[in-house]
Amino acid sequence: MEKEKLIAVRKQKGFSQQTMANHLCIDVSNYNRREKGNAKISYEEWEKIAQILETSVEDIYQPDEGYFIICKDQSVGINNGTNNVYTVPEHLLETQRKYIEKLERELEELKKK
Repeated sequence: MEKEKLIAVRKQKGFSQQTMANHLCIDVSNYNRREKGNAKISYEEWEKIAQILETSVEDIYQPDEGYFIICKDQSVGINNGTNNVYTVPEHLLETQRKYIEKLERELEELKKK
């Protein structure tokens, strides 16, 4: 899956793929594969890319499949925060949807009794 948000922000900031590759210490062809979705981008790379583009990970991140959830723990008075990005595979989401539908049907049947 092409990383459209990343590409848009990179172009908006005036960075070329070569410039991004240089900052990440990788070959431009490897960077291109990441933008095209042919190679995975690690969370550490997402953080570094966001730093280079002077934006947040949330502004550029797109999961490879399914949905993603970003949890932030930024407690007041503590200098330690965590950012966790979780990708949920589409097949798991579909299984959950079907289970919810089944439970809703059972609930309707019980209401009729």
